[in-house]
Amino acid sequence: MMVVLGELGGRDEYSLVEALKQGKINKPVVAWVSGTCARLFKSEVQFGHAGAKSGGEMESAQAKNEALREAGAIVPTSFEAFEGAIKETFEKLVEQGKTTPVKEIQPPQIPEDLNVAIKSGKVRAPTHIISTISDDRGEEPCYAGVPMSSIVEQGYGVGDVISLLWFKRSLPRYCTQFIEICIMLCADHGPCVSGAHNTIVTARAGKDLVSSLVSGLLTIGPRFGGAIDDAARYFKDAYDKGLSPYEFVESMKKKGIRVPGIGHRIKRGDNRDKRVELLQLYGRTNFPSVKYMEYAVEVETYTLSKANNLVLNVDGAIGSLFLDLLAGSGMFSKPEIDEIVEIGYLNGLFVLARSIGLIGHTFDQKRLKQPLYRHPWEDVLYTK
Repeated sequence: MMVVLGELGGRDEYSLVEALKQGKINKPVVAWVSGTCARLFKSEVQFGHAGAKSGGEMESAQAKNEALREAGAIVPTSFEAFEGAIKETFEKLVEQGKTTPVKEIQPPQIPEDLNVAIKSGKVRAPTHIISTISDDRGEEPCYAGVPMSSIVEQGYGVGDVISLLWFKRSLPRYCTQFIEICIMLCADHGPCVSGAHNTIVTARAGKDLVSSLVSGLLTIGPRFGGAIDDAARYFKDAYDKGLSPYEFVESMKKKGIRVPGIGHRIKRGDNRDKRVELLQLYGRTNFPSVKYMEYAVEVETYTLSKANNLVLNVDGAIGSLFLDLLAGSGMFSKPEIDEIVEIGYLNGLFVLARSIGLIGHTFDQKRLKQPLYRHPWEDVLYTK
């Protein structure tokens, strides 16, 4: 088949009309001459890139289309119908077996312009740092999208700021108050624990605040203050699996793992840690559910039957109650809770809290102008 698209002006299309009339063309011809709108203008108008214009009635688009139609060409009623006429003619040729359709080749997709894609938010330019918790580019800094002015005006506390910067959401007041209580209760535990001791020794060596603080923080680990995450992890796993306290403790014993959150060097079953009692009271009074904490208490009951010092310590209390906070608030999915425990959020509470005390010990030693510390030789067992 032949497809012809002409325009008004000139008489070249009439050579096709003559060829059709003389039978020189046997293929179907689908034709259209553009410029039919020229008659709508009162004055003569030029069309197209070459300035085509009708030089008389014979050169008008209407006259050419009519001549082509009379000669046997397939001429639609408008340019919009041109495509349909081509398709219909082609399909008839296929039905008659005069042509075979060729499979269309899908052209390669042109990639979207980078600037357009960035503007639409589909892609971003590569950056060295990604931050989702704060933004300092506007008129005032924002914590998780909350402007600093709102934080001050609405009376947010330290717990609220932690909920924004750590959890990227504004937790209910009972949750943020629990965070603040944990910080207050864990801020210090006297000068004899390993973290405070290291800080005191470093401060007395004349080192600066940051060095003294870091020397104490570096002692935090599985044996000192770093068991909150492990306590939460093991208590959660045991409770979610439906293990009884006996099954849980004995399975840990077979693995050679001490139960995190259980045991104290000083406190006993008849001399409980006051901090633990305060945390439990707050949880029972304010939390929607304390299922993990109550499970930890059941575990403590079993371990106390083994030894009087196997009490629930502050790590275990915070770990179990924090699980209740995350699960009971309804603001975290199960995968989010697992990720929070895995990343080390809960140990972060102890690190933050104890930093307050360690800084205090540093200032205390410098204020007292204490000399370089040297451990007394009589407190060392020298042996071969």
